[in-house]
Amino acid sequence: MVSYPPAMQRLVRELSRLPSIGEKSAARLAYHLLANDRQLAASLSKTIHEAVESIGLCERCFFLAESTLCTVCSDPSRDGSIICVVEKPMDVVAIERMQEYKGLYHVLHGVWAPMRGQGAENMRLNELTQRLDDGTIREAILATSSTVEGDATALYVARVLRERGVTCSRPAQGIPKGGELEYADDLTLSRAFKGRNVINL
Repeated sequence: MVSYPPAMQRLVRELSRLPSIGEKSAARLAYHLLANDRQLAASLSKTIHEAVESIGLCERCFFLAESTLCTVCSDPSRDGSIICVVEKPMDVVAIERMQEYKGLYHVLHGVWAPMRGQGAENMRLNELTQRLDDGTIREAILATSSTVEGDATALYVARVLRERGVTCSRPAQGIPKGGELEYADDLTLSRAFKGRNVINL
């Protein structure tokens, strides 16, 4: 039976370890890099190496950074009295895109999911509580995902933070802009109605 050369097999195997990349997609990517765009392959290899060498975690909030502090933590104009708690670095980027939130962040790098053997020790929760010691932070926005594990994580973190006198809030959840009621599930509709706003005319 004919198969790919060993070097390509190794490339396909490594590419298929990436999230959302199956073996067939990995083979297509590998073929493209080898057959159509070797210059891209070389550039990609170099860029990946440079990123791995230069990017780490911010020592304060655990977002991605090229120095000890990320761009948010090193910005003196940010509001230090409010902190947004998220699961992963991509969440910080999503929130920053709206260009409205001016507070700080804390990236947990995990969720509270006891059924999968993930507890508080699998999140950067201790580091979060240490940030509260100076009394500057008054509110925490718990912007974890709208999943069972995300909700459980928000409740768990809220319990810990409230014991330290921090007000906790959660972003409103409901029908997305442009969404139609008939396609919304029951939980989304319920949250939309509970989080409804007064219309001021």
